[in-house]
Amino acid sequence: MAVSNRRALAHNNAVSSATIIIFVLGIANFAINRAVFESGHPLLVRLPQVSQTLGRRAALGSEFAVLFFALLLSVRGWPGYAWAYAAYTAFNAGAAWLILSRRF
Repeated sequence: MAVSNRRALAHNNAVSSATIIIFVLGIANFAINRAVFESGHPLLVRLPQVSQTLGRRAALGSEFAVLFFALLLSVRGWPGYAWAYAAYTAFNAGAAWLILSRRF
């Protein structure tokens, strides 16, 4: 019985840690999106204002959906999704670096 309780506690700790990690990375992703949209990059500036507004809303909406489902899966006992979301965040950060440094 004691071993079972320790395993359950370890699993709960992993789920809690994964959830916190995903939440913090989600905040970082929203900050990355905001920085890119406010960067004044020539590709974004050339778009009509309506397209900029719709694009910003679509990007934030899809970012929220990805964060929501990563958190949902994490809470439901899939803490491995923290690694997947960390990779997603790293990819976003790399793309944002390319845009913000004008390398793209």
